[in-house]
Amino acid sequence: MKLFASESSLLMSSATSFDFFLKPIFLHGLYASLHLVLLLSLLVLWVVNRVNEAGGEGSKERLRQRKVFWYKQTLACCFIVSAFNIVLCFLSYFYWYRNGWSEDKLVTLSDYVVKTLAWGATCIYLQCQFSKSGEQKKFPFLLRIWWVFYFSISCYCLVIDVVLDKKHVSFPSLYLVSDVFSVVTGLFLCVVGLFGRNEGEDTLLEQPLLNGGSSVGKGVELSKKKGGDAVTPYSNAGIFSILTFSWMGPLIAAGNEKTLDLEDVPQLDNSDSVVGALPNFRNRLESADSEGSGVTTLKLVKALFFSAWKDIFWTALLAFMYTVASYVGPYIIGTFVQYLSGRREFKNEGYLLVTAFFIAKLVECISQRRWFFKLQQVGLRLRAVLVAMIYNKGLTLSCQSKQSHTSGEIVNFMTVDAERVGDFSWYMHELWLIALQVALALLILYKNLGLACIATLVATVLSMLANIPLGKMLEKFQDKLMESKDKRMKATSEILRNMRILKLQGWEMKFLSKIIGLRNVEEGWLKRFIYTNVMSSFVFWVAPSFVSVATFSACMFLRVPLDLGKVLSALATFKILQGTIDSLPDTVSMIAQTKVSLDRIASFLQLDDLQPDVIEKLPRGSSDTAIEIVDGNFSWDLSSSSATLQDINLKVCHGMRVVVCGTVGSGKSSLLSCILGELPKISGTLKLCGTKAYVAQSPWIQSGKIEENILFGKEMDRERYDRVLEACTLKKDLEILSFGDQTIIGERGINLSGGQKQRIQIARALYQDADIYLFDDPFSAVDAHTGSHLFKEVLLGILSSKTVIYVTHQVEFLPAADLILVMKDGRITQAGKYNDILNSGTDLMELVGAHKKALSALDIVDAGSVSEKIISEGDGATKCANGKMEKEENQGNEIGKVDDVGPKGQLVQEEEREKGKVGFSVYWKYITTAYGGALVPLILLVQILFQIFQIGSNYWMAWASPVSSDVKPPVGSFTLIIVYLALAIGSAISVLARATLLNIAGYKTATLLFEKMHLCIFRAPMSFFDSTPSGRILNRASTDQSAVDLNIPYQVGSFAFSVIHLLGIIVVMSQVAWQTFIISIPVIATCIWYQQCYISSARELSRLVGVCKAPVIQHFAETISGATTIRSFDQESRFQETNMILTDAYSRPKFHIAGAMEWLCFRLDMLTSITFAFSLFFLISIPEGVIDPAIAGLAVMYGLNLNILQTWVVWTICNMENKIISVERMLQYSNIPSEPALVIESNRPDRSWPYHGEVRILDLQVQYAPHMPLVLRGLTCTFLGGLKTGIVGRTGSGKSTLMQTLFRIVEPAAGQIIIDGVNISSIGLHDLRSRLSIIPQDPTMFEGTIRSNLDPLEENTDEQIWEALDKCQLGDGVRKKEGRLDSSVNENGENWSMGQRQLVCLARVLLKKNKILVLDEATASVDTATDNLIQTTLREHFFDCTVITIAHRITSVLDSDMVLLLSHGLVEEYDFPARLLENKSSSFAQLVAEYTVRSKSSLATE
Repeated sequence: MKLFASESSLLMSSATSFDFFLKPIFLHGLYASLHLVLLLSLLVLWVVNRVNEAGGEGSKERLRQRKVFWYKQTLACCFIVSAFNIVLCFLSYFYWYRNGWSEDKLVTLSDYVVKTLAWGATCIYLQCQFSKSGEQKKFPFLLRIWWVFYFSISCYCLVIDVVLDKKHVSFPSLYLVSDVFSVVTGLFLCVVGLFGRNEGEDTLLEQPLLNGGSSVGKGVELSKKKGGDAVTPYSNAGIFSILTFSWMGPLIAAGNEKTLDLEDVPQLDNSDSVVGALPNFRNRLESADSEGSGVTTLKLVKALFFSAWKDIFWTALLAFMYTVASYVGPYIIGTFVQYLSGRREFKNEGYLLVTAFFIAKLVECISQRRWFFKLQQVGLRLRAVLVAMIYNKGLTLSCQSKQSHTSGEIVNFMTVDAERVGDFSWYMHELWLIALQVALALLILYKNLGLACIATLVATVLSMLANIPLGKMLEKFQDKLMESKDKRMKATSEILRNMRILKLQGWEMKFLSKIIGLRNVEEGWLKRFIYTNVMSSFVFWVAPSFVSVATFSACMFLRVPLDLGKVLSALATFKILQGTIDSLPDTVSMIAQTKVSLDRIASFLQLDDLQPDVIEKLPRGSSDTAIEIVDGNFSWDLSSSSATLQDINLKVCHGMRVVVCGTVGSGKSSLLSCILGELPKISGTLKLCGTKAYVAQSPWIQSGKIEENILFGKEMDRERYDRVLEACTLKKDLEILSFGDQTIIGERGINLSGGQKQRIQIARALYQDADIYLFDDPFSAVDAHTGSHLFKEVLLGILSSKTVIYVTHQVEFLPAADLILVMKDGRITQAGKYNDILNSGTDLMELVGAHKKALSALDIVDAGSVSEKIISEGDGATKCANGKMEKEENQGNEIGKVDDVGPKGQLVQEEEREKGKVGFSVYWKYITTAYGGALVPLILLVQILFQIFQIGSNYWMAWASPVSSDVKPPVGSFTLIIVYLALAIGSAISVLARATLLNIAGYKTATLLFEKMHLCIFRAPMSFFDSTPSGRILNRASTDQSAVDLNIPYQVGSFAFSVIHLLGIIVVMSQVAWQTFIISIPVIATCIWYQQCYISSARELSRLVGVCKAPVIQHFAETISGATTIRSFDQESRFQETNMILTDAYSRPKFHIAGAMEWLCFRLDMLTSITFAFSLFFLISIPEGVIDPAIAGLAVMYGLNLNILQTWVVWTICNMENKIISVERMLQYSNIPSEPALVIESNRPDRSWPYHGEVRILDLQVQYAPHMPLVLRGLTCTFLGGLKTGIVGRTGSGKSTLMQTLFRIVEPAAGQIIIDGVNISSIGLHDLRSRLSIIPQDPTMFEGTIRSNLDPLEENTDEQIWEALDKCQLGDGVRKKEGRLDSSVNENGENWSMGQRQLVCLARVLLKKNKILVLDEATASVDTATDNLIQTTLREHFFDCTVITIAHRITSVLDSDMVLLLSHGLVEEYDFPARLLENKSSSFAQLVAEYTVRSKSSLATE
């Protein structure tokens, strides 16, 4: 009790030299009197308020709650002052009880008692006044006056302390500590009381964004139900509820009654939601980057710190209180052992010591729980604002920036890097806390062991220094690990997007091997990372033993006498120091990882945005000109010497229809991009007057309802909505769907055909009612009839008064334009009216000539005779079989999806999650995956050995040390140290073996789970990908895989190790006081009950976290792919709001998991602290000599950590169950039913099969699921070998289903398909698909090179590849590129035009040289000239092959030898095209006549 070392009598003896006002008796008397007045005043105030409340009827409904500025912090401050004074009261009482009383000591003690009561009463008063939802403007006047008095008197006392110290007058240093504390708290209260202002806080209207109308059908309903509207009780909780976490009670109770869903989880408080936190963070970041030089890591860290500095300060204060309280035990354990051995200073010393132990444990418990919860709260908030910043940045990225970071990499910024910055909050105080803990440990050791503590310091510093190189290695390996993971996720994302193509081509296993190869690189860095972690763990597990050996050896050399009390105090200190040193490797590792993540996020936020000055926007109605470009030069790559668009001069007036045409790659789409502001400007001016709407060439459809896609953020206007549906021929489609326009569209529109997607995005544009409309080849994905209808109703109808610019390859749409722009090589080569430029140049002549050539085949038909009949039939109403819509003819590579998977079920369901307890089978599968679980017994064995060595070494030191320095020790000091050293070496070897074995098992398990899951996913049928958004799969491949790689082995290991440790302590404690376990039984039973209450809620909350994460990823991935469309409609802010809502939906269960964990830990801590106190009371009540002081002391030393360890055991059980859900989720996707065998060895076709290409279809019946109607209803026909067959039919006739069945994407329900005598159902899928070729509707290219795109299986030579490229006239274009065959292809082939991508698909089939070729609308997105090129190439090189074509362009079908017309899943017509055309009443003749009427009428102006 060094603070009390000086007797107050010394102060009194010098009283003659001081005035009476300087005497402690006066100061403490005055202090006590004032506090007594405060106490009485508060009582009077409370009575008055109660009377007032009873007299008036207060309004119970208030829409707005105002809280006084820093109310909660003020409440906490008052509570801390009260707690501090009660500690001073107890310390003073027990110290003076032993050393005698005096008058001024009694006054001082009275002062502490009154202070405790007064500040406690202040807490209660504040809680009563402010916990109600009344409008309290300021703190009561009385309190504010009191705080000023309190601060003034505290300053006065502190000045007196300084004066006395200067005069060298001794006084208890406790007075100085008390006065400094009073000045600090008084200053805080004065600032709050005098300058406090209202803090407006909406309670009922807290989150206006949460009621936003945009629902995203991604597994999380944005519309809130039931409890989902309520704000978390934490926001209005009182001080008692906050300290005990009682505010979590209702949610935990609900979790025990039912399975929690997202609507049961309350909303976040405004300060914790991203809606409330983002503006503050953005302001901080902008002020940090005031010079505008861009975001750096340092600026990002500053902004993060200052946006949460208040909470960081409070957590630092709580951490300080916890640390000081945790060292009280080691400080007084020596005195306690002396008491047990009979050396008692005064009568009730034992009770004083037990009380001190218990109060220290109480402070430790309360401060630690609040500290941990606050840290997680800060981490969640920081993570959320980073996710929002990354998302917002992704919306504004320029084209070049987007090329440097693919969507897969940006997903990792959100899922991994932002998450890690959030997790770093756990470690933010660790460095200075470690320094504080070491300093406190050295003080205690110096008191007990003198200069030997220098050895402790040196050993501790050496242990810490050993970690520096390991930390650097960890940072390097973490960086490389993240890079390799980015590459893998990027490839996985691309493959999932294009899985249909891979399956049609039979390439999925090749691409799986690519993913496995990328994973192998990742595993290489993972292996280095975890083995470096092994060394790091070894160094720091051994460090405490090394420190203790060094310290005791120093004691031996310095001849410091060691008695039992000193040894146990030192061992207890080393035990705390062990936790300190042990946390350092994790801290260093986390700092390294967080720095890497912050660097990555900062570098992403630094990327260039779209040029803001590309477009000069004029006010609406201010100009007659809608679009004007003067001397415009634009380039996708500003570093390139040649511009994408050159010398563009264009003036478009309001109401004009402008058509842009040209050959493939001429710059048509780039011109639209430039008008949208997407294309970087080199020079020139671009002016735009009015709002714009855009329809992209590749449809971008959002996951969600069809209605939401069309409204796109606008309010519903039913009349306008119906008119738009009518114009886009969507009404019939919606009638067929079970849910109409409420049908949820799957990811990327997987349950819609290409034409439906195109018409929905046209409807979206129309509904916006913009001034300027930009269409990029809108009619390519729809059939001839629908194209005519759209042109007439949309361009010539609804948009007749609007400015419209449309790109088209279809020449028949040219004459209706007011202005035609012909493009070639990035320049506008011709501009004018149709007839004018047709006569003046050659570029348009090429296109028109190709079209005329195609039309010449139709001259044999007299179109007029049937044209009226056709036109009178209406708008090509969609027909269906049994009310079930199949597919539109333009199915493309989206072929064969069904709109719903059940009679009344949406295709995309909410993400599945297990419910209830995680089954033992999940744990069993996890621990037995690697080597059949053979390493598990070994790991447990070395942990038991480690525990035996640890307890043995401590027992040895306790047994071999004398009770006091005047008793002869049982062994010599040299023997003492040597045996202790041997035991320490044994524990070091054990911990190294444990860490190595655990990491080997964890690494092997992660590898096997990865391979199994990916094999199952790649072998899954297409129906799985159609109904599963890729975000769910990516979540498992990214977040869950990370958990299995880096977290779960340590969680499972930690559980086993802590249980063994706990059992060891129980064994030691039972040696001395087995009776204490009588109370332990009900305590343990209560602990188990609490744990069961907690786990049922926490488990479901943890699962909700997993389910709520996928929508954030999926929404972001969709946003990146549709960023151009979103920007063109000026919808960025709405998408940002949706992202914030989804982010908060993810944060809500995370926040309440943290609250639930601390709710449990607080209760466990309190129970174990009570058990420990009971054990100590039992020990001091036993007569002296009954028990061995050494064993008793050892039991107390271990008992000091009992509450921490028992809490740790329960925490690891719960945390393990929460984390093991990642394994559960991966196992879900490791048991997907797979497609039939890829190869059936017993029934493999000949190498030369198919020989002729004859396809016989016998009574083919196909349905998409057993409960659904048949789509093909007994179809029978034969495609003769070597003939070209065209398949036509209206929407839903079954064309695409037939193609899918041919490739066995869908298996027949009955009937057969026989190719050259082989039943295709009897051979392996790869044998079948590799012998068939297909050119899909949406041309797909993968990131890589031209070579890897054409020949991923590496079956062809370079010569063969060049030959194929030359045949489809791509050879010259590829030769011009620097890399030639190794020229790079960006993600999705974005650096190649749509037409070029289509030609690459043609080159693929030329390389395969198969006897059967399927063209699934292969020419829908190319101009007529390119179409003719493709047809010519096919005629030349596939003259002896069976070619099956589904096409919109009737010319493509007319070129066929046979035409098959399907209707309602049956053959309606199948004959030679000429014969069908002769019959004017045939359905085929009507289709041809319709096309001819449209084409010839549009060209009649020639």
